[in-house]
Amino acid sequence: MPVVPQIQSILDALAGSPPQPEGLSLEERRAAAHKGLESAILAFGEPAPEDVARRDVEITVKVPDHGTIPARVYTPPTPAPRGGRPAHVYFHGGAWWLGTLDQFDAECANLAKLTDCVVISVDYRLAPEFAYPVPFEDGVAAWVWVQERAFSLGVNMDRISIGGDSAGGNIAAGVTLALRDRRIPMPVCQVLEVPATDLTMSHPSVKENGTGYLLTEKAMREGVEYYIGKHGDAKDPYASPLHAETLLGLPPALVMTCEYDPLRDEGEAYGKRLQEAGVPTEIRRWDGLTHGAGMYTALLAEAREYRQVLVDYLRAAHKI
Repeated sequence: MPVVPQIQSILDALAGSPPQPEGLSLEERRAAAHKGLESAILAFGEPAPEDVARRDVEITVKVPDHGTIPARVYTPPTPAPRGGRPAHVYFHGGAWWLGTLDQFDAECANLAKLTDCVVISVDYRLAPEFAYPVPFEDGVAAWVWVQERAFSLGVNMDRISIGGDSAGGNIAAGVTLALRDRRIPMPVCQVLEVPATDLTMSHPSVKENGTGYLLTEKAMREGVEYYIGKHGDAKDPYASPLHAETLLGLPPALVMTCEYDPLRDEGEAYGKRLQEAGVPTEIRRWDGLTHGAGMYTALLAEAREYRQVLVDYLRAAHKI
């Protein structure tokens, strides 16, 4: 089907806007990209519910260094059940070099309220200043931190899920593989929204949807280069989960893709490999939507349906 009309209007407006000036520094480009993201979230996303509690915390990361990363804990307003609430560990998108806790604050607060679970949003360190494996290991450390502090977080450690969108979905998938391989308790499920799963960028949708649909092939290739470097291994399974030797033993998954997204095919390929490995996996493609449009819940009925599918899946997986 064609791009939904509201998104097409945005694409048409962007097509007539002037290109970004040449010669900007990384920080200037990051600031400009963040401003654009914040404007889109403000214009097209729903505000955060005021009755969801927030607490900022610091997570210690021992590998590959002894740094710390911020995280934000969202707790819904309802009384906690005996034994603790379920929880969801979330990694934001941004092509590995963009994204902040504040930019995804409303998304996480709404998710906490709608699923009635604690959401832990992880502010992993960004490339290229912190290239692979740092953001990935930050993700592993965050998972272990939540497990170790489940009681103080009011969380039932047997009912914790993991997920993220785009680059965050990549990290969530890579972390889940590592948890299996390192024999660390795994999540009850993984929710992978428009995930990057193959850093070789070799699937047909990369070219098919690589220009004119918000996320471009050029932007993704730049993000991949920032993340693994010019000569990094694009088939390292923790960076490219689709290239894992086996997906046996992984937890159930929901994989969400969008029709007009360069990452569509690799996300669906990962979902199919999970199914072939015997992992209960639901693959949902959203026709007419572009990458990231699932966040536009104030603008699109389709985005509200997208979110409801995610919420229903998490509530069922958490056995609420």
